Amino acid sequence: MFPVCNLFYWHVFPQGGMGAALLSDPDKIECILSTLVKGICKPVTCKIRILPLLEDTISLVKRIEKTGVAAIAVHGRKKEERPQHPVHCEVIKAISEAVSVPVIANGGSHDFIKEYTDIEAFQQAAGASSVMIARAAMWNPSIFRREGLCSLKEVMQEYIKYAVRYDNHYTNTKYCLCQMLREQLETTEGKKLHAAQSTQEICEVFEMGSFYEETTAILEAKASLKAKTQDEDEQMEDTDVIKMAVRFDKREYPPQITPKMYLLEWCRKAKHPQPVYETVQRPLDKLFCSVVTVAEQKYRSTLWDKSKKLAEQAAAIVCLRTLGLPEGKLNEGENHLINKRKRENEEFLNNKEHEDDHLVEASHKRAHFTEGASDSSSSEVPR
Repeated sequence: MFPVCNLFYWHVFPQGGMGAALLSDPDKIECILSTLVKGICKPVTCKIRILPLLEDTISLVKRIEKTGVAAIAVHGRKKEERPQHPVHCEVIKAISEAVSVPVIANGGSHDFIKEYTDIEAFQQAAGASSVMIARAAMWNPSIFRREGLCSLKEVMQEYIKYAVRYDNHYTNTKYCLCQMLREQLETTEGKKLHAAQSTQEICEVFEMGSFYEETTAILEAKASLKAKTQDEDEQMEDTDVIKMAVRFDKREYPPQITPKMYLLEWCRKAKHPQPVYETVQRPLDKLFCSVVTVAEQKYRSTLWDKSKKLAEQAAAIVCLRTLGLPEGKLNEGENHLINKRKRENEEFLNNKEHEDDHLVEASHKRAHFTEGASDSSSSEVPR
């Protein structure tokens, strides 16, 4: 996959000067692309829409080419034009002839691409090196099948099977299926799909209720077996670890105050070595678990977290709660670490003011000495 600088989606945040709003600022486009090309080792591609005047579009793509991009994708419409407007193949062709880098044609789904053979027709009409397809592929992914399109029902059922097996969120599944149905959304089947509120209900719309039940039963059995195996492994390995089911929620703590800070502060006061954290990542789901060692005792949460930092904070909480120590929560009343930080900040500011005063005083002395030396030297100059 190539990193892509997309100057296309003008409707996202046009007020921020992003997307196709950049088309009116070629200097910024050139700066962004030059920085990307120089800053990373992988090829960079750029995607644009066309400008109102052909000569301006050609001028822009030539500037883009000079930045060193590997290819330029061109959606053959102006930024204000929508899918129902015809794609300007002649402009894409002129761009292809004007630059030496590969040009990728985009925007042919509505006008050209109905089946696989149309992809080549669009490519030839645009004079491009290749074609980028979005909506036609979303309407029926079998557009890439050389033998011809599969029936829509077959494609939708196959898609649903993948969605169930890989636990795709039902809202995403529903959206993709609605895009496939398009004008059929007003049919009985389309209305049922629109009303579906779960993956199971989606399956029932397409007469796949039994598939959903069988597949989810198999997946749940596998998940249960894996969880049981992991629990047994953890019990065997962590017999000397104090455990507790806790998570770190930063909303429950003051800004920049964490359980790890409290635990470190307590260890210093108690003259213990500082806490040592050992964190592992579970291959099955990529979650993290951390064990903290304090005064030769280990502590950990039985809940796995999505990041190393969260797992370490959870381990610190287990230790603090086991020892009956405060952990810095907002509901614990006065927070001595916050007060300590305030004092440290005040001391820092006071010290900085004193340093600034000394610098000012020293600069005055240097200035006075320079003036004196100047006067002295001038008095010795013979007349």
